[in-house]
Amino acid sequence: MRSIWNGAISFGLVSIPIKLVNATESHAVSFRQVHTEDNGRIRYRKVCELEDREVTQSEIGKAYEGADGEMIPITEDDLSHLPLPTARTIEIVAFVPADRIDPLQMDAAYYIAAAGAPAAKPYTLLREALKRSNKVAIAKFALRGRERLGMLRVVGDVIVLHGLLWPDEVRAPEGVAPDVDVTVRDQELDLADALMDTLGEVDLADLHDEYREAVEEVIAAKAAGETPPEAPAPSDGGKVLDLMAALERSVREARESRGGEGEAEVRDLHGRGTPKETGARKSTSKTPAKKTASARKSTSKAGEPKGAAKKTASKSTSKATEKKAAAKKTPAKKKAAAGKRSA
Repeated sequence: MRSIWNGAISFGLVSIPIKLVNATESHAVSFRQVHTEDNGRIRYRKVCELEDREVTQSEIGKAYEGADGEMIPITEDDLSHLPLPTARTIEIVAFVPADRIDPLQMDAAYYIAAAGAPAAKPYTLLREALKRSNKVAIAKFALRGRERLGMLRVVGDVIVLHGLLWPDEVRAPEGVAPDVDVTVRDQELDLADALMDTLGEVDLADLHDEYREAVEEVIAAKAAGETPPEAPAPSDGGKVLDLMAALERSVREARESRGGEGEAEVRDLHGRGTPKETGARKSTSKTPAKKTASARKSTSKAGEPKGAAKKTASKSTSKATEKKAAAKKTPAKKKAAAGKRSA
């Protein structure tokens, strides 16, 4: 791997000659801008505004634009003689626990390589000291025209430099969180925990860029004169109105996708039944209860002796007769009351 920066690590009075190597690389598919009518390349040309002509790279320098629009030329020699100790040195300023670093500050990563055999001993000393202390080193260094903050940590047998944003470069999350009061129930948290347990862990090496693969398939199909593959039909997820139902469905689908392996039980946090168990009890208590009651009625009717059946029939007949008699008496009473009023 080609080094992008040469310098030294300043560790107290110890100086370690090192080289920086990019630790990451991009695999994104890049496109060219073309003229849609004839596929001609679209290129950006660097033109001098005063002379109105295209200039070469050797004619281009740097300048700082003042408040009044004046251009102040800055040469590479000016930048190489900056009064900073970090111009060619990664200066370690402190050692702190790794959890003190906010992940929001993490930037690009670089492998630090020892520059030559004389640097091997101090390099190994710093590496082993970082390992034994379980800490990371905070450092300042200059790279690509600006001073940066960095963190040194050990990965295997190599020291890695992570560029860090300065604290004032991280925005405060004002107005980002929901501005409404929301209450999350314990049952919902139980189901969220169950979903997290069911999904489990993953080996990051198994993950890959599916978008890039799909783009490469489209490019290959177009190059071969074939029809590009069509996008799959969108899922029928729709709008989630019931959070509990969505969580339960998510847990169920996660278990099915893993073939039932690593199933997680919904934990009971406060002595109450789990959401699934409660729902099961309700459904069990309603339907079988009706069936049991109807079964008892049918059993009692079928199992009654003939005499009991006759008594039941006679009781119902007498009740019907009493109702008819009461119905006849009511009009008579109304007529009598009407006669008294007229008198």
